[in-house]
This record gives sequence, structure tokens and C-alpha cells, in this order.
Amino acid sequence: METNAFNQKLNRYVLGDQIIYTGFSSFKDAEECANKKGGDLVEVSFKDGNDNPDITDEAGLIEKQLHFFVDAGNEYKFIHSSDPGFRKYADELQKIKAKLMQSPPDERYLTNFEIENTEDPIIVIKNDHFESVTSRERSKYLKHAKVYEIGVSLSKS
Repeated sequence: METNAFNQKLNRYVLGDQIIYTGFSSFKDAEECANKKGGDLVEVSFKDGNDNPDITDEAGLIEKQLHFFVDAGNEYKFIHSSDPGFRKYADELQKIKAKLMQSPPDERYLTNFEIENTEDPIIVIKNDHFESVTSRERSKYLKHAKVYEIGVSLSKS
């Protein structure tokens, strides 16, 4: 079983004569895997609410050195846990959750622990307002999103 830098299972797809791995925790993680295995970095897209990948260069992940990007139109923003703005939104969500729960301050730290340990969390913002928290995998099926991930391509032979 192949894993990323956080020891999470990578996704494996067979496309023609290629084996494609996705699910890397960072661009650097994918680069290291490609170098180690003698593979190539590729951009993989998931569209139309399914888990059937295509190799593309639409989002420019390799050029931008990104490992994940979601395009769900102008009104939606998907903020991955590795994005710089994630912590700001996560902190605000924790304050809202703590206020709703009317929890004492020491319990707020436990709440914070939950978001940081959710499997690869993604915050979904609609029209600049929080909508939900989802996972990287589930984002493929939401809002007619186009999900782009960095992948490593290896020859099947």
C-alpha cells in the first residue's frame, strides 16, 4: 500500500498504460514520490461528480506547485487544510461552535482538536459565508465541483 507524507493511503488509478497515484499531502510529497519511483508529475481532474480521473493541465497545479484545487464557480470557495487561510476560518468556526455550545474555555481546545484531526478537512465558503466542512474525497461530489489533484504517473510495464 502506498502512502503520503502523513501515512494516509494514496489513491491508485489505471489509465491506459499508466498507473496514477493521487492523494498527496503536498506538492513536495508528490515530487518526492515521483523522484523515488521514476515517475512524472501530472495534474489529474475529477469532474461531473464522479471518481473517474482525467489527466489535464487546466488548473496549472504543476506550474503553481499546488497539490489540490477545487473550482465550483464564483460563489464557492474550497479552502484546504494546507491553504494559508484555513487556520483563520477554522478559528472562527471554533469560536462560533464554542459560543453555540456555551462551553467553558478549556473545552474549546478539545473542539479545536476535532477540526485539526478531521481527515484532510476542506472548508466550503459560499458567497463569503461559511457553508460546511467536508473532506477532500467528498469534495469531488459536491456543487458540481471540478477537483484537481497533483498525481504521479508511472508506466504500467
